[in-house]
Amino acid sequence: MKDEVDQLSVPLRIVRHFPLYLNWIRERISEGIDFISAAELASAMGFDPVVTRKELAITGVIGTPRKGFPAKELEKAITICLGWDNVKEAVLVGAGSLGSALLGYQGFKEHSLEIVMAFDADPRKIGTKIHGVNISDVADLEKFVKRSKLQLAILTVPKDFAQDCADKLVSAGIRGIWNFSPVKLTVPTTVHVENADLAAGLAALSHSIR
Repeated sequence: MKDEVDQLSVPLRIVRHFPLYLNWIRERISEGIDFISAAELASAMGFDPVVTRKELAITGVIGTPRKGFPAKELEKAITICLGWDNVKEAVLVGAGSLGSALLGYQGFKEHSLEIVMAFDADPRKIGTKIHGVNISDVADLEKFVKRSKLQLAILTVPKDFAQDCADKLVSAGIRGIWNFSPVKLTVPTTVHVENADLAAGLAALSHSIR
């Protein structure tokens, strides 16, 4: 099984595949299956089996001819490679409709992500709770992030406020931003931005079904 240094070297392309693998493997484990075939996994994902075998090899788990990979060991190894074996704390900025929905999403717990605080500029929301998460004044964002030493943030603010919020987050020490705002953020190369462009996704779907 890979150590911490090796985890950091896993290519981003493979990191994006691993959650898909993990869900499928967990389903097989729940069915009582003890070994996972790379060929079956690749077929289920629509991937090249040679590529899947190479990606699974990164976990350090050894497969057995005609049996495959031990399912539970592979599940654990992928979980560690993804960094999901330890709880990651995050802050959410923008407690509007989308932000509120994300605060109530229970699936984050399965991936060891906990939103510890949310921030908003709306006086009607400040001081309240949404799905059990406290909503604080966005003016206190930087102070809270610095004090808590958080590294992850979820950004769900309107586009006119996105860059300003991103600047505050970066200044406070945030290293990764999951950006749901419809704007391309400008951040230092040391900060990773993962864009969740809902409009682009909808446009692609609309185009494909025309």
